[in-house]
Amino acid sequence: MPFPIQLDILDFIFKGMLIGIIASAPMGPVGILCIQRTLNKGRWYGFVTGIGAAASDFIYALIVGLGMSFIMEPLQNPAYQFILQISGSILLMLFGIYCFVSNPMKKIHKSGNTKGTLLHNTFTAFLVTFSNPLIIFLIMATFAQFAFVQPSRPLEMIVGFASIPLGALVWWYGLTWVIDKVKEKFDVNGILIINKVIGSIVILFSLLVLVGTVFNLYHLPSYY
Repeated sequence: MPFPIQLDILDFIFKGMLIGIIASAPMGPVGILCIQRTLNKGRWYGFVTGIGAAASDFIYALIVGLGMSFIMEPLQNPAYQFILQISGSILLMLFGIYCFVSNPMKKIHKSGNTKGTLLHNTFTAFLVTFSNPLIIFLIMATFAQFAFVQPSRPLEMIVGFASIPLGALVWWYGLTWVIDKVKEKFDVNGILIINKVIGSIVILFSLLVLVGTVFNLYHLPSYY
């Protein structure tokens, strides 16, 4: 395999994992459910909750990717690509602001008293996440910002899409590990702090990419 193609694949792996983390990190209903189950039932019950959420996000990512692939042909012009990346950065920044100021405890899905099976916890988390199709707009924003949908690069895209759930699982594994370690001191304020930290990171990252794109610091991939 030629060296440039290897670099392209690594680039798609990195972007795919980053998209998976961004889609999973905000403390929405399933994030709180994951924390609750980790505290009440144990770390692995929290982690399988993340697996269910990751499966739902992956399905929505495939739907968004398929839809965007049909409209990428008329958008191959670099000027249109530039507009897409700018729009994606702005939308992602707005999402970060919303994440920072919102209170995720208002729409809480409380964990049941009984543990249930790991499979049951996975499936219920999948349903909670899948019932919120607004995640589509977040995925669309990240796809646009990273110029992730490249129909002319099918191999790289397959690898990139496979990396999305991998990034999500990295996030859920890390989150449940941290919560399990500090569970004796963790409270509602911890959830709010996590949400504000995530929102701040998303805002800063989007702002950097937005400025870089406007001043041509980040070049669009020349795949066409």
